[in-house]
Amino acid sequence: MAEVQIYRTSYCPYCDMAKRLFQELGVAFEEIDVTHDDDARAELIKRTGGRRTVPQIFINGEAVGGYSDVRALQTQGKLTEMLAASK
Repeated sequence: MAEVQIYRTSYCPYCDMAKRLFQELGVAFEEIDVTHDDDARAELIKRTGGRRTVPQIFINGEAVGGYSDVRALQTQGKLTEMLAASK
């Protein structure tokens, strides 16, 4: 199974939707809350090449974007393939 990380804040509804999507798919994920963590926020910005918005989702270390991006991958049938790949 793929390694999934979700950078989030405590007040972001799209972060909650992203978490719910992966929970519904039965996919384990790591949450990284950047709400009050400047170091984690700096890591997020570095890993995404400058993006500051949340959620930012990584699958096997690859930045795939936010909730809308992951939902689009699911609609296109690509998310399942990505999640099936091991790191």
